[in-house]
Formats: sequence, C-alpha cells, structure tokens
Amino acid sequence: MSHPSFAIRHSARTSDDASRLTPHAHLPLATCHSPLTTRYSLSSSGFTLIEMLIVLFLLAGVLAIVLPRVVIGEDLSSTGRKFIGTLRTLQGLASTGQKPVKLYLDLDQGTYWARVVDGKEEKLPLDAAWATPRSLPETIRFSEISVRQDKRTYGRIDLSFFPNGRIDPVTVYLTDRSNNLLVLTIDSFTGAIRTSEERIDLLRNKLIPDRVRTLLHPAGA
Repeated sequence: MSHPSFAIRHSARTSDDASRLTPHAHLPLATCHSPLTTRYSLSSSGFTLIEMLIVLFLLAGVLAIVLPRVVIGEDLSSTGRKFIGTLRTLQGLASTGQKPVKLYLDLDQGTYWARVVDGKEEKLPLDAAWATPRSLPETIRFSEISVRQDKRTYGRIDLSFFPNGRIDPVTVYLTDRSNNLLVLTIDSFTGAIRTSEERIDLLRNKLIPDRVRTLLHPAGA
C-alpha cells in the first residue's frame, strides 16, 4: 500500500520535471518564436532597408544630373514665352486703341518698356503694369536684336506695332549664363512668331542644299 505523502511528492516532482523539459509551455502560443522565425524576420527587414537605400541613391544621382539642365532650360524658355506674351499684348493694344505702340529695348540693362504713339507724343499705356520698365531675369540677357535693317548688340532699339496688326520685322536673341540660345523671329505681315535654339543664319545655311550653295558663291572666289 502506497503512502499518501509519497504520492503527493511524486506528483509534484513529475510536474516540476515536465515544466523544466518544456520551459515555454506556460507561455501563450503567440509569444513563442523559433530561432528560424527570428532569423527570417531580421533578414527580411534588412533586405528591405538595403533596397530602399539603393533606390534613394539612384534617385539622387539622376536628380543631380537632370535637375540643373531642367532649371536652366526652363528659365530661358519661360522668359521667351513671357516675352512672346508681351509682344502679343502690345499687338492687341495697338489694334484695339487704333494707335501705334512702340516697344523700347535696352540691351545693356536687359529692360524693355512700351509707349503709345499719339500724334507726335508718346504716352504711357493705360495698363498700370507698364508704369515702370520691365526687366529680364538676372541670368538672361539680350545678346542681339535686329529690327528692320538695324542690328544691335548693345544700346537701345525700338520696334513698332501698328493698328492694322502689322509689326516691324524683328529677331530677338536671348542668352543665359551657360550660353544657351533662344531666338524669336516675328514675321512683319502675318505676325507669326517662330522660335529656335540656333542662329537664323545657321538655319538658312542648313536649308540650302550643298549643290545650290556652291552656285551662290561668285566665280573664282
């Protein structure tokens, strides 16, 4: 016959041995992590971090190459678009007011302003925006302007807008600090404005075939 106290001690020893053999048995199932699961989680998160760093590095490299060109090109082209808008505005002003309008351009200062020709007098346009001369951005300048037969690389020059919609024939060369070029050419009768990134004389030479260009030179030259 077994002694009651011996049975109690044996039961307690058995439960203690079981708890030692399974140290995580008393923990919830969700908190039990195997070493394999832990290593997989760490390697997975580390791979994602490296991937993000590589993407950021590549993006920074692309921006470093492209952004300066975009900024420079946009600055010159936006100035050209603004100047074309000014020409269209003055053309409309001459047409609606039935009075000639003159646009003065200062190549040295990079400024321009408008005046309405009233008989022998020149007056400010009614638009308050023309009360003071307008300026080109600091990085942009007029490198050359040709109006009618007058070509200027410095000083002042003016062109006229007439009530019938006609404009003095003009070619405006805009240049930035990197010597990028934007050319604006206005047709006198149609008022069409063309833009180019090359000088007009270079474009004309490209349009003439080589076999024809040789015939244009004087004999014996």
